[in-house]
Amino acid sequence: MKIEHVFFDLDHTLWDFEKNSDLAFQKIFTEQNITIDIDSFLYVYKPLNREFWRLYREEKISKEDLRYQRLKTAFDKINFSVSDTLINKIAIDYIDYLPHFNHLFNYTFDILDYLKEKYRLHIITNGFQEIQTKKMKSSNIFNYFENVITSESVGVKKPNPKVFHHALKLANATANSSIMIGDSIEADIKGALNIGMEVLHCNFENEMIQTKDFNSIKSLIEIKQYL
Repeated sequence: MKIEHVFFDLDHTLWDFEKNSDLAFQKIFTEQNITIDIDSFLYVYKPLNREFWRLYREEKISKEDLRYQRLKTAFDKINFSVSDTLINKIAIDYIDYLPHFNHLFNYTFDILDYLKEKYRLHIITNGFQEIQTKKMKSSNIFNYFENVITSESVGVKKPNPKVFHHALKLANATANSSIMIGDSIEADIKGALNIGMEVLHCNFENEMIQTKDFNSIKSLIEIKQYL
């Protein structure tokens, strides 16, 4: 069946999470006079953040635990003493500041302009509901999308099939007329494949992929080869 609906992930797919996150932390560390090397902190923090997000996605920790523990554990690992009060302040400021940085991956506007003439566009994201819309509006991509589905609005997270079925129902779409484009093999690609959607994996870091069950791209502009 012909593809009619294109569903995108947001973070790490269109919106350059790592770059924007780095800038948010730089601003916070300056404001709070945190006297540690920002690069050393981020080197430890980033893999921890990915691990805590995995636990959050698997319903093993709460949103509040995610926000606190990723910071507490990172500071502990670099032997930097910090109070719970400051950790909570950093956590709040991070969520406040993050959406106001608006770096997108190369060719985001080119590909969205190309796709909007041929398809109906939507977002499915595991990101926190209160900031995803702010991110999209700040980076001027919000109006490209008919629907923005957050996992929080559904009550479960990708790759749970309920998220994808809810998104399809909201978009008045069927699985075999839809494609999911995202960076996470577990959340985006396997989740969408499991309900019969087409998929396209964003492998911007050029990581080794062990399976050939799906196509991968190294740049958003390559979407034109498939759609």
